[in-house]
Amino acid sequence: MTVKRMDNVGIVVEDIDAAIEFFTELGLVLEGRAPIEGDWADGVTGLRGMRVEIAMMRTPDGHSRLELSRFLAPAVVADHRDAPVNALGYLRIMFTVEDIDDTLVRLVQRGAKLVGEVVRYEHMYRLCYIRGPEGILIGLAEQLPQQTP
Repeated sequence: MTVKRMDNVGIVVEDIDAAIEFFTELGLVLEGRAPIEGDWADGVTGLRGMRVEIAMMRTPDGHSRLELSRFLAPAVVADHRDAPVNALGYLRIMFTVEDIDDTLVRLVQRGAKLVGEVVRYEHMYRLCYIRGPEGILIGLAEQLPQQTP
C-alpha cells in the first residue's frame, strides 16, 4: 500500500495568535481553531493530561495544511527555534509564492527576518529562507517564467 496524501505539517508555537496572523499574511486561510484534550488525545500523543489549542490553516490551492499547536499542558520540553539549517530533525516548511520581494516586505512587517539572501537557482526559482514567528524556519520560492529557446 502507498501513501494517499500528506494531510498536514504540525508546528508547536507559544503565541498562536501571532502565528495565525503571520501565516494569514503569507496567504494561508484559517480553517478552524479548537481546544483538544481527552483520553483519545492522550492516547495518540502518549502525553497524559494533554491540553492543546490548535489552529488548522490551508494553502490557497486547498492541497496542503499547516497545524499550529499551543500546548497548555504538559509544558513544552524542547526548543529548536534557533537551530541552524543543517540541524537534525524538523527543518523548515517551504512555500511557493507569486512575488518573493512583495512577500518579504509584508512578512518583515510581521517580524520575519531574512536568514541569508534571496538567491537564484538556475533559471527556475528565486529562493530564500526566513525566520518567522518564534524562529520558525520558512523557505520561500518564486518560480521564474520559463524562457523559450
